[in-house]
Amino acid sequence: MDLIRILFAILLPPLGVFLQVGIGGAFWLNILLTILGYIPVHSTCCLDYSETLSRYP
Repeated sequence: MDLIRILFAILLPPLGVFLQVGIGGAFWLNILLTILGYIPVHSTCCLDYSETLSRYP
């Protein structure tokens, strides 16, 4: 994973998800969770999951 994406996923979770997967269901879910005060675990999981998918097509 790219260091910049990891930092964005921790500091600004929706931006980290947007940079990795674009605007989609995961992005909107992450915005909702961020508004509700959720810890940025979802964004780091999105980064890891998309990395895994790109590694094993």
